[in-house]
Amino acid sequence: MDKSWMHADRRSKAYELGVEGFLNFALQNLGNTTEIRCPCVKCGNIRLFGVGIIREHLYFNGIDQSYKIWRWHGEPWEWTTNASRNVEEDEQSRFSYVSEELGMDDNDFANIGSDPYEFANIGSDPYEFANVIGDGDEPLYPGCSKYTKLSALVKLYNLKAKHGMSDVCFTELLILQGEFLPEGNTLPSSMYEAKKTLSALGMSYEKIHACSNDCILYRKEYENATNCPTCGISRWKETKDGFLKEGVAAKVVWYFPPIPRFKRMFQSHKTAKSLTWHAARKSVDGYMSHPADSPSWKLVDEKWPDFGNEPRNLRLALSSDRFNPHSSLSSRYSC
Repeated sequence: MDKSWMHADRRSKAYELGVEGFLNFALQNLGNTTEIRCPCVKCGNIRLFGVGIIREHLYFNGIDQSYKIWRWHGEPWEWTTNASRNVEEDEQSRFSYVSEELGMDDNDFANIGSDPYEFANIGSDPYEFANVIGDGDEPLYPGCSKYTKLSALVKLYNLKAKHGMSDVCFTELLILQGEFLPEGNTLPSSMYEAKKTLSALGMSYEKIHACSNDCILYRKEYENATNCPTCGISRWKETKDGFLKEGVAAKVVWYFPPIPRFKRMFQSHKTAKSLTWHAARKSVDGYMSHPADSPSWKLVDEKWPDFGNEPRNLRLALSSDRFNPHSSLSSRYSC
């Protein structure tokens, strides 16, 4: 299916015919429906509208050019695509420029996808993740062999995070950089497009209000409390004049749920094989060569057999070696 119209000028006849072809394709594959997902740049396949409104959005906002496989509109997903092969064969190499060359980690991506509505379905969707990894094969501009769309965007975003660049400034930088690059370049032209692309690389997090004295977290039975039941201090931040700013927490804990990270690990064929190696290895010679040979591992299997019988269940080991949480001992660094 020809999708070259997605990159054409929105005033051109090719774009007009492409929009009509896309809408007809969606209606034929989705059947009789009054509302479908809007693939424009602003809606990002999250909002549902009728065909007329979607047509207007595609002309005014433009179609999301990263939406290469129209899976939300009836196009079948095939795991034989380059993007999926890259995910299964060597996911680690795809992120080498993120974790090693650039020194980026989850903290650098912490504010990506922070809007629960704007990026509700991005980051946790394996298909969306595969699409983003597929961008790693797309050159930054025709003939470019040094940078891909994804690697260039990650480098630029790392520069933004390192120097505290505002979103407006970063958008202007993207626009200016795009003007410097040859025609046909794939660099996003706005902060919104950049966030949408990178949100699949980052992982979700939760902000939880906490007592200023570290007594409790305002969750579960304390979710609606305004004062700490232990020390009585207010949940809200106090101004210099002694007034409370309701709605503004005095202390916030950033919680990074482990389960989405576990799921991401199993998206790589190579990593998934390593995670289940303890169950698939050919021989057990009586020597301790893996944590699975330890008494602690076997104790878990005995106490929770349902958990132990599933090789994909992960066991976490916590270590406090050289950890100095209360600075009670002399230390040249702080955790």
